[in-house]
Amino acid sequence: MIYILNIETATKNCSVSLAKDGKTVLVREIAEQGYSHAEKLHVFIEEILKETNVSVQDLKAIAVSKGPGSYTGLRIGVSTAKGLCYALGIPLISVDTLQVLAQKVTVENGLIVPMLDARRMEVYSAVFDANHNKIMEVQAEVLTENSYVEMTEAVYFIGDCQEKGKTVLTKDNFHFLSEIVFPSANEMSALSFEKFVKNEFEDVAYFEPFYLKDFLIAKPK
Repeated sequence: MIYILNIETATKNCSVSLAKDGKTVLVREIAEQGYSHAEKLHVFIEEILKETNVSVQDLKAIAVSKGPGSYTGLRIGVSTAKGLCYALGIPLISVDTLQVLAQKVTVENGLIVPMLDARRMEVYSAVFDANHNKIMEVQAEVLTENSYVEMTEAVYFIGDCQEKGKTVLTKDNFHFLSEIVFPSANEMSALSFEKFVKNEFEDVAYFEPFYLKDFLIAKPK
């Protein structure tokens, strides 16, 4: 039995799950208007281990959502994950935050575009096919009416920036799924287990989150 603790704090959603052989056993999460990661993260970890009767010594790895996302949220999640890995002597696994978000979408055909709000009309995004294979790498972009116009198949957008996306992404083949959806540790379970099986681990001492911020450079006056 492979128990992996998954931590997702890249957005307003403070989320923790315990997975057994790639399947979620229990998840705790809360998405508040403000960020409650510092107060809730360790509480959720303790609650999950207590309710499942799993000790920290039973954990085989810690997985953390690596970004992009909130600077503060990512720092808290990664610091916690690294501390646990160091103390327990177990591997650290990192998972792409947008890949985690894309897992919430199930479609037979078309493209999946997970988006996370950055600021104003800016978003962090990536593109996946219907089988959740990444076909366009994570990028930071400013949404305009020309965004994704080259895509003729059905495009499914998911994330926390649906309202502003709807103002410019108006093609008939564009579909917005739900109003606000955050990435969750629940969808990390299968992804982190796959990486564990492949021994795809991070260096606990040197791993840093993928911030992908400050991507717009102002022109000099």
